[in-house]
Amino acid sequence: MHTILQPFHSHRPSAPSYRSAWVLVAWLATTAQLVHAQDLPRVEPELVGMSAERLARIDTAMQRYVDRREVAGVVTLVARRGRVVHMSAIGHRDAEAASTMTTDAIFRIASMTKPITSVAAMMLFEEGHFLLSDPIAKWLPEFKDVKVAEFTAGVERTPTPQKLVPADGPITIRHLLTHTAGLANEYRGANQKEYLDKTRGAMTPTTTLGDTVRGMAELPLNHQPGAEWQYGRATDVVGRLVEVISGRSLDEFFRERICGPLAMNDTHFYLPESKLDRFTAVYAPDEQGRIQLSEAPNAESRFVKEPHIYFMAAGGLVSTAADYWRFSQMLLNGGELDGVRLLGRKTVELMTTNHIGELPVWLVGPGFGFGLGFAVVRDVGATAQPWSVGTYTWGGVFCTYFWIDPQEELIGILMAQVRPYAHLNIRQELVVLANQAIVDQRATLSP
Repeated sequence: MHTILQPFHSHRPSAPSYRSAWVLVAWLATTAQLVHAQDLPRVEPELVGMSAERLARIDTAMQRYVDRREVAGVVTLVARRGRVVHMSAIGHRDAEAASTMTTDAIFRIASMTKPITSVAAMMLFEEGHFLLSDPIAKWLPEFKDVKVAEFTAGVERTPTPQKLVPADGPITIRHLLTHTAGLANEYRGANQKEYLDKTRGAMTPTTTLGDTVRGMAELPLNHQPGAEWQYGRATDVVGRLVEVISGRSLDEFFRERICGPLAMNDTHFYLPESKLDRFTAVYAPDEQGRIQLSEAPNAESRFVKEPHIYFMAAGGLVSTAADYWRFSQMLLNGGELDGVRLLGRKTVELMTTNHIGELPVWLVGPGFGFGLGFAVVRDVGATAQPWSVGTYTWGGVFCTYFWIDPQEELIGILMAQVRPYAHLNIRQELVVLANQAIVDQRATLSP
C-alpha cells in the first residue's frame, strides 16, 4: 500500500534578510535531497477514484514481459489529480550485472525529449519572440529558398526525385512543431540515404546541433510545407531556433529555464558519471524476441562520453520516471508546478490542440491528430484504446512512453530500454491497465 504523503513543494520561499546564509544553504541542501529521494506526492488510489487492487495488475503484466525476457526491466508510474497512485520497478536495470531495477533508474528517453524542446520554444513564443506563422528562415537563413522533390504519384520510395520545384510557401515554426514541414527523414521519401549521410554520417567529435540543422537544410523537402504529416527530426530545428533566439545553448536553456526550476534533477543531455550506478542498459531483441545486450550502462555510452557539445533537441535526453512526472504534471496543471510557472494555461491548450486537421499520423495509427509536440487523441473509437478525447502523448525509440489525459486528470509513464520494440504491446497494455483502474464517476473538469 502507498503511504499518504503531503505534496512536496520545490519552489523556494523568500528568505528574510536577517537569516544566516548557512541556514539557507542547509535548507537548499535538504530540498535537493528530498527531490532526489523522489518524495513524490502519493495517496491511496481510492482517494482519487482509482482501485489499488486493479492497479496491482500493472506489476503482474510487466513481470510477464521480464519473465519472457522481452525486456530486462521496467519502471511504471500512474498519477491522478496531482498524486502518484502507482510507481513500481520490475526486473533489472542491467541484467548482465544482475543489478535490480529501481524507481530512480535513469533511462535514455529519446523522442520524449521533443515535448520538452517544444515547451522551450513556446516559452519564447510567450515572450513575444515569434508567431507560429513566422518563417524559420527569419532566424535560420539556410532555409530561405527550399526546394521540394516531386515523386511519381502513389510511389513512396523512388531512387531519385523526378524533379525539384520551389516550395509553395516558407517553412513556418508551426510546421516544425507539427512535423508537417516536409524535411527529409530516415523513414520516408527519396532522400533517406542522403539524410542519414547529412546527420549520423556527418557526425564528428566537434559537430553541434547547428551543424546538423544546416545539413538538413541542404536537402530537398519530401512534400510541400503543411501538406503531409511526416515524422523526423524537425524538432532539432526547433531546438536550434531556441538556441538562436535565446542566445544560449539548448543545454543551458533546459537547465536554467525548465529542468532546474521544475527540480528535474536527473534529466541531462549527458549523464554525470556520478550517476552511472542508476543508468540502464539498452537491449535489442534476437530472432525469438528475447533481449540481448546492445549498450552497457557505462562511461563509454554516447549519453555519457565527452565531448558534451551536441545537444540533440529531438532525442538526446536521459531522465527518470519521477522527473518526467514533474514535467507532465506541470503541463496537466496548465503550465505550473509547485509555484513554478513555465507556460500560461492558454499556451498549453494551444499546444495540445490538433493542428493538422485529418492528416494521418501514421506512426501512432488512426484516431490521432497532432499538436505542438504531441500526438493528440481526436477519435477514441478509431484508436481502439480507452483514451479520452484530448489526451496527448508521445514516446521514445528505446521504449519509453507517456500520456496525459486532461479529462481524467491522469498521467501514465513507462520506462524500458529495448530497441526495436514494435513487436511488443507493453506500451499499449499500460494504457489499458491504468485506465481500467479508474473506478469513480466521470471526472468533471473545473472551469
